[in-house]
Amino acid sequence: QVQLVESGGGLVQPGGSLRLSCAASGIIFRVYAMGWYRQAPGKQRELVAAITSGGSTNYAESVKGRFTISRDNAQNTVYLQMNSLKPEDPAVYYCHAKTITRAYWGQGTQVTVSS
Repeated sequence: QVQLVESGGGLVQPGGSLRLSCAASGIIFRVYAMGWYRQAPGKQRELVAAITSGGSTNYAESVKGRFTISRDNAQNTVYLQMNSLKPEDPAVYYCHAKTITRAYWGQGTQVTVSS
């Protein structure tokens, strides 16, 4: 059974930081490209950051320079370090794992930015 379990969300003040984690099980983690998506109320789900099985990364323009995605294949975990959080960053953040033939989603973790 494949599971992607996100953690690390919460309430933070503008300018603050959070680190999200996504622990994967039931997949050969190292061969999967991993991504973080987010969905705010009334908006479509959007890609925030992604990392390939080889470690190449890409980011949405809105988070470049503030967010960093990384992976630990030994721990089957992908991280999203979020710094300088802005009022437009709040959303449910979802972990995503994919290969050419498979794709899986986590259940999401809420990020709230408020003073």
